Amino acid sequence: MATVLFHSTNESAPPANLREALLIGQAPDGGLYLPRAFPRFTLDEIAGFAQRPYHEIAVAVLARFTEGVLGADALAELCRDAYDFDVPLEPVRGFPRVHILRLDRGPTASFKDFAARWMARLMGRFVRETGTPLTILTATSGDTGSAVASAFHGVEGIRGIVLFPSREVSERQRKQMTTLRGNIRAIAVDGKFDDCQALVKRAFTDPALRFIPLSSANSINIGRLLPQSVYYFYAASRLARPGEPIIFAVPSGNFGDMMGAVIAGRMGLPIRRLVAPVNGNDAFPRFLATGRYEKVEPSRACLSNAMNVGHPSNLARLVAVYGGRMDETGALRRGPDLTALRRDLFSSSVSDEQTRATIRQAWTDHQLLLEPHGAVGWRGFLDYVEGEPLNDTPAAVLETAHPAKFPEEIEKILGFTPEVPAPLAALDKRSEACDRMTVDYEAFRECLIEKHAGR
Repeated sequence: MATVLFHSTNESAPPANLREALLIGQAPDGGLYLPRAFPRFTLDEIAGFAQRPYHEIAVAVLARFTEGVLGADALAELCRDAYDFDVPLEPVRGFPRVHILRLDRGPTASFKDFAARWMARLMGRFVRETGTPLTILTATSGDTGSAVASAFHGVEGIRGIVLFPSREVSERQRKQMTTLRGNIRAIAVDGKFDDCQALVKRAFTDPALRFIPLSSANSINIGRLLPQSVYYFYAASRLARPGEPIIFAVPSGNFGDMMGAVIAGRMGLPIRRLVAPVNGNDAFPRFLATGRYEKVEPSRACLSNAMNVGHPSNLARLVAVYGGRMDETGALRRGPDLTALRRDLFSSSVSDEQTRATIRQAWTDHQLLLEPHGAVGWRGFLDYVEGEPLNDTPAAVLETAHPAKFPEEIEKILGFTPEVPAPLAALDKRSEACDRMTVDYEAFRECLIEKHAGR
């Protein structure tokens, strides 16, 4: 296999291999890295995944991208270590061939564990090889920060700095970031997720910070998307007949998880339709409907807080896959093939009222326990099948976080508190520590310089 190269969505940065793209994070021209060409699997190869455990499927998929930068034995060891938890597919009562893909069994009870654990191990290896310390900047609307903090905690040579909107994360999400010490530091920002994301993106292109090796664990880093493509192969190999297309419903905020499905599709996975529902931050469904892209400014605070993104970064990648170009500000420099986008994707906006009603209905009708993000995914799936019957097509709806991360809301809606996984329960006994900051880039820059000097 030839080494896969990655190009920038802004089309003016030199190509990079996986090691370079992973350690740089954002391309020098402000764009996002995307494979120049997607390696392909045959239908027979995908069918063969049905008999293999998750970590072996991860090796098979990710080896197509690590060729030339990581040996086969090292990749296999890395994946065995990263994926040591269950990945359940839960059948939905009353919906033949429809399952919930529960991605909430990792150490931080979020789908972000799948990418963060793989990235941390790979980046840690590269940093040890180069001997150059690295600072990871991460903006989070909820689950990314906790997964990144957990995955990178204690990784030699790496400092992690996580920015989160101070008033828009749940208590357990916050504690997952603020109760760690050592090489992880959390910063509570008096603003929105988009403000946190803008601070991080600006730092990457700031000449005054070039002396600090920086990278990202947000989904602006291609290292987040590649491992997230694996669970689509995993689910399809178990739910679909060989060569049979499948439907995926993916609750979407910054659209990194959804892009994992797009990557899997470009690698040969047969997908009938990709359903990408959003919460009240409805820029994408409006774009699909009208062809005009208008950011939601400021982003709207919704119950599904990890999806409170007014301008999803990964739309630049989606637009690029469909032949267009969107810059980092959200300006369309070249329009994508909207006919193909509308053929392949469906999106609807789910209000908080609908989210709560869906949590109640899913439990009452199907004994299906969902938290707000999974409820957006389920409601979006129902919106889709109202207009396009399944006709025996297999489907997987992603549940991206454990209900126990939102105990107050579940108690209010369903009258009971979800059972708490041990890693979440342990948070209640830990003390918190974090910095606080307004939306002030100069202050953030000084903070980075100060922390770098204090290594």
